[in-house]
Amino acid sequence: MKTLPLATVVGFFSVVITAVSAQTPPLDETLAANQVFQKHCAKCHGKTAEGRHFGGPSLVAKTVAATSAEELRSIITNGKGRMPKYAGKLTAEEIDALVRQITASNAKP
Repeated sequence: MKTLPLATVVGFFSVVITAVSAQTPPLDETLAANQVFQKHCAKCHGKTAEGRHFGGPSLVAKTVAATSAEELRSIITNGKGRMPKYAGKLTAEEIDALVRQITASNAKP
């Protein structure tokens, strides 16, 4: 009789873990390969994050490389200029993944 509750708990946690891992991009995923980036950012910043004419600026430019992770997080969360705010649209984990990937794409080899 005790196996039924244990099986239910194990099944529940496996569903939760699967759901969380499906929403959080892998740490080694590139910015352009991130589904959140493609869905929410690419229309302005371009599919390869190099910017678009009359759209968002390049996210791989020297000016972005000089921007701190905290400032990037603030811009994505609260918006700035024509950049809309994504607080409430993206989770904190999705924003953190974007910040990591933008920073990594600007890292000097």
